[in-house]
Amino acid sequence: MTFRILLLSAYDAASHRRWRDQLVAMFPDYHWHALTLAPRFFQWRIRGNPVSWLNEPCLAQTWDLVIATSMVDLATLRGLHPHLANTPCLLYMHENQFAFPVSGRQQGRVEPKMVNLYSALAADTVVFNSAWNRDSFLRGVEGFLNQMPDAVPRGLVQRLKDRARVLPVPIEDRLFTESPRTIDRECPHLLWNHRWEYDKGPDRLFAFLEQLEQRQCAYRISIVGEGFRGRPEAFDRIHQRFGDRILRWGFLDNRADYDRLLGTADIVVSTALHDFQGLAMLEAMAAGCLPLAPDRLAYREYVPSACRYASLESDVMAEAHAAAERLQKLLRQPPELQVPHDWRASELCPKYQALIEALAAPDQ
Repeated sequence: MTFRILLLSAYDAASHRRWRDQLVAMFPDYHWHALTLAPRFFQWRIRGNPVSWLNEPCLAQTWDLVIATSMVDLATLRGLHPHLANTPCLLYMHENQFAFPVSGRQQGRVEPKMVNLYSALAADTVVFNSAWNRDSFLRGVEGFLNQMPDAVPRGLVQRLKDRARVLPVPIEDRLFTESPRTIDRECPHLLWNHRWEYDKGPDRLFAFLEQLEQRQCAYRISIVGEGFRGRPEAFDRIHQRFGDRILRWGFLDNRADYDRLLGTADIVVSTALHDFQGLAMLEAMAAGCLPLAPDRLAYREYVPSACRYASLESDVMAEAHAAAERLQKLLRQPPELQVPHDWRASELCPKYQALIEALAAPDQ
């Protein structure tokens, strides 16, 4: 069956764009139309996207389904275009503002949280990319509403819970290894492949590498990922202190080069304080890397316990010690690789299709 689907991405960052492209590619028989806004000017984007799209002709058209990302102010959008109130709407939560790290300038701002809340209430179904994302959103909403002085309706959190589902961003089948690889236990190639921002814990990566040096561990490391003008100074310290250990550094423009790196690294490392799904970890695990991640966030959903180190958010040095200890245990006795097959695109495609059909054609 062919559906007309309007796809809205109000802050079309790399992970949002990747998910959007995958969704369209998985269902080429559907008629898709995408509206996107560049991933900049966060405060304006999250509050202003309905105004930015106010005169878009496609919003006056008829659609079988609207799919919006979590940055879309869906409640306002449906109010400004009343005919969309009768169109089924799916809200896809790549992240949620109740658990998202904020800078000092953003501290205390409630508008992004309210946009998430209103959008979830306006949607027919709310889909999260991980159970941790869903649960932190529901906890955040509950805590937020408990701070309100009055007139908070009963059962609101339960209403959101009833319409919530978990459906991850798929990992392309081509990335999955056909056979397990043997890791280099004498001098492993470590891979840190995350956005170069403070919430990914570059200071914790520095402390972890310092621990490895103090233990006289042999290793090589590739530190790659998308960087920004205001990157944390921890990266400069890492490059200066551990330059002789670094194999690859910076953003890899060519996807094929990145895929080859995934296929040659031994252990993929996370030091993140926030990761709503962890595409970088999942991709590397699919390609045959052993994971090393803190015991928090969405990692508990797919990183084996033998590969998770103690989460000590308030003590960077103690957590670095725990990470180094766990790495040494992994190298002494590597566990069997657990490939995240449930995150494969071919596994998730039927689930996405069933959800789209249930919303777009509920009577068929």
